[in-house]
Amino acid sequence: MAAIRRLSERIVNRIAAGEVIERPAAAVKELVENAIDAGAGRIRVSLAGGGIDRIEVSDDGIGMSAEDLALAVERHCTSKLSDETLVAIATLGFRGEALPSIGAAARLCLTSRPRDGEAWRLRVEGGVLSPAVPCAGPPGTQVLVEDLFFATPARRKFLKSPRVEAGHAEIAVRRLALATPQVAFRMEIEGRVVLDLPSQDRAARVLAILSDEGGESVPQGLLALDGARDGASLRGFACGPAVHRGTVNGQFLVVNGRPVADPVLRTAVRVAYRQVLEQGRHAVVALFLDIPPDRLDVNVHPAKTELRFADPASIRALVIGSLGRALSGGAGAVGVSPTSLTQRRAGAAIWYPPEPPVAPARPAFQHAATGHGFAETGLALSDRPSVRTSDAPPPGRQDEAAHPLGAAVAQVLDTYVIAVAGDGSLVLVDQHAAHERLTHERLRAQYLDGTVRAQRLLLPEVVDLPARQAARLLDHADSLSAFGLEIEPFGGGAVLLRAVPALLGNPDPLALLRDLAEELSDDDLASPEQARTLDGRLDAVIARMACHGSIRAGRTLNAAEMDQLLRQMEATPRAATCSHGRPTYLKLSRAEIERLFGRR
Repeated sequence: MAAIRRLSERIVNRIAAGEVIERPAAAVKELVENAIDAGAGRIRVSLAGGGIDRIEVSDDGIGMSAEDLALAVERHCTSKLSDETLVAIATLGFRGEALPSIGAAARLCLTSRPRDGEAWRLRVEGGVLSPAVPCAGPPGTQVLVEDLFFATPARRKFLKSPRVEAGHAEIAVRRLALATPQVAFRMEIEGRVVLDLPSQDRAARVLAILSDEGGESVPQGLLALDGARDGASLRGFACGPAVHRGTVNGQFLVVNGRPVADPVLRTAVRVAYRQVLEQGRHAVVALFLDIPPDRLDVNVHPAKTELRFADPASIRALVIGSLGRALSGGAGAVGVSPTSLTQRRAGAAIWYPPEPPVAPARPAFQHAATGHGFAETGLALSDRPSVRTSDAPPPGRQDEAAHPLGAAVAQVLDTYVIAVAGDGSLVLVDQHAAHERLTHERLRAQYLDGTVRAQRLLLPEVVDLPARQAARLLDHADSLSAFGLEIEPFGGGAVLLRAVPALLGNPDPLALLRDLAEELSDDDLASPEQARTLDGRLDAVIARMACHGSIRAGRTLNAAEMDQLLRQMEATPRAATCSHGRPTYLKLSRAEIERLFGRR
């Protein structure tokens, strides 16, 4: 075995570069953080070859002298720590590793000029430092990184394509831009501008970033958050359940001004949306958490994107509770629309409900049979069995806030309810999905209160199931009894059903028990503690039951039933989506309808 030897400074820096600068996005992140810490009011980022060939970050911050430039490229030299406690860290960077790591792995050129001094330029190539020389340049700092990882080819060969690497870098810049709305940002990739944001307030910056995230826009309405717990505060904005992504890239999490990708926060977001979002989809949020510095450790990983909370349970409760309150509004609180909102003008406030259109010269809807008028000809009940109309006029402007879903005017295909809101918007409701949510919330409330009423069957039903499904149900008979479902063994794979929750009416016993057995397949509900917390699959059990107790597609509703459905949706938490996360209604404003018909 070879003798132990001390590694050279150049090798140490190259090894450290592998931790700090794993890809171009990491280099971009570190350089932009330095610019923000330098008090920049405007930051410009330019990439070529996905950042592998060239990265340029320039700012108008305080700049550096020749002496500061020389220290900046030495490991663990920083101006950002006022003491040695590592507690009250108020800057994004503090480790003093970024520039030395980049200089060890690439060709680095720093040009900087203090606001009241002269400009200097310094180069580092593969860890080899050249002395600073005077040059011309504006106040601030320009960092040029070329030929990234030329000195560490083992790392370079594992990079993805330039397009993929540029995408990661863009996400990093967007997260930093969202965390610092007071700073103007401009980003160019291969000469194409992908981000151009002025200095703006937080609400406008959130809307700008979320509306353009991933090439998708944000539909009408963002939910404002404001919560506090144990000295920590949470503010920000969340999209309703109709807006979701296939990845977590739409989740922007900022802690004490630092963008992070923290598992505690992401888990809390997932739990908060669990009841309203389809499985496999991810919420779109922008959360800003402020916590006393002594209850937070940011010195966990060189990338500084992971945190350690002194009391993670309290933080989870704060996030889940704040999001839960925001999502608990009834249907109509946040618009659900098949079309999307494009980015509004810079500095505009968050868009809650859409602005009302100019009032039409005639009523927004008029039923031909009643004189409330909508069209030249009406649809009578005798015309087609799949279309039934209501005689109720739509609500006026004074009722719009109280009844955002408006008044029912027709049932189409015995499945969808058409309504017209006071502002003339067209509302289309899926009657089964909507009633499923109503039943879910009522059953859940009864369960939490311990008041689920069971309806005993006149003649108990014997349900034959596969032996494994029957055994699974019987293993959890005590937990299921808390929902008003009473079962007992009947020999072999048969189960005797004696009672069902009264809310479900008369469900199909075989279909209900099969669904519940499937839902319980991968979860252990035997523990009373688990049953009381409704954690894991218990809420999914309620969803399964609610589905069996809801009005079905194909059932005829009269006018009173349609309007009652709308009113209950407006008063029921989370009624914008069904128990499986699908939308219960769509709402089209006058402007959106005109766009669909090419009038805009």
